Amino acid sequence: MNHRSLPGELHDDDQRPGAAPPPRPPRPRWPRLAGMVAAAALAALGCGAAGSSGPPASAAERPAAVMTPAQIAARATPAVVTIRGDGSLGAGFVVRDDGWIATNFHVIAGIPDLEVVLSDESEHPVLEVLAFDEERDLAIIRIHAPRKLPLLPLGDSGAVRPGDPVVAIGHPLGLADTVSNGLVSAVRVVDPALTLLQISAPIAPGSSGGPLFNERGEVIGVAAAVATQGQNLNFGVPAVYLKELLVHPDPVPLSTFAAETADEAPSLPAVKRSVPHHALTLLRGCDEGDLLVMARTMDGAIQVGSPLYNQGDFASCYHIYEGAALDMERRLGAACRGPKRALAEGRRKAARLDDSAAQAWAMRDAFDGLLDVILRKVHGDEE
Repeated sequence: MNHRSLPGELHDDDQRPGAAPPPRPPRPRWPRLAGMVAAAALAALGCGAAGSSGPPASAAERPAAVMTPAQIAARATPAVVTIRGDGSLGAGFVVRDDGWIATNFHVIAGIPDLEVVLSDESEHPVLEVLAFDEERDLAIIRIHAPRKLPLLPLGDSGAVRPGDPVVAIGHPLGLADTVSNGLVSAVRVVDPALTLLQISAPIAPGSSGGPLFNERGEVIGVAAAVATQGQNLNFGVPAVYLKELLVHPDPVPLSTFAAETADEAPSLPAVKRSVPHHALTLLRGCDEGDLLVMARTMDGAIQVGSPLYNQGDFASCYHIYEGAALDMERRLGAACRGPKRALAEGRRKAARLDDSAAQAWAMRDAFDGLLDVILRKVHGDEE
């Protein structure tokens, strides 16, 4: 099947039947936000100044006491959702009990068929986009709520200061909830229109759009994992911007939104796909920790490598994928032998090829084959 390449997605000329489509990493769109994030990254390296996020927004009713990360997770997890469609995966959270869900703009942009998976694993199609802010990477979508949904209180992101505790919750590759905690490293005033919260809590690839909490269990930001200048920096978009969208919804059907936000991409070399279809027995001996290592490492490599490929830097993309494969081979448990063999075979196949674009694809094929079998395992498929 031939189609145009999307930023963050490589050509898919000959996808073998039964294999999952390549996960679609965040696309390098919204040039203004990209520039702002680059500026924030420079500030993180000591080339800029930190500041507060502007006038405080009115906070929701606050829980009475400081909470531990475990208490926050227990209280908040029922309101955290997975958003998926067309190979894309992200997180979100309920902001109104009748089906309003907040997420990142890049999680939903250009995708005409999206579904939300609630905490009870029920699946619900996205009906419309209620509001979005492309420059700040925020969106609010709506589903038909099957019941009154649990929601999360929005806190005062204007009161956040460097050193404050922060907790992040997400769903990398649809696996079990992941909870990470850390500190607000800095509050970056990138320009008058945008402030970002730089945090030390890791944001797993695939968890963009999930909530960031203060120690009272209030949402102070929306997670946005960003890879720039060769390193991963974790940012949150302050909740004050989300409040602005909630006050002024402007609904548009999902199909219309997808058409208007679809990307135009440069011409790239056509490549014949050869994605291996693995039996579930490949994962015999691998525990959940191994699956998480693979999911995070491959998704992270794709987020960084595929935009480079789409810019024509095939060699850098290949080296990122090759390095990720070597890293996984070292980190997987001794009993997780099947994926190690699959990764080593992907590297050997790539090494036999004579151009970097084909080498990048050989590694991507190896990743997609493993991602497919992991997803089938997680979803409880049987051979």
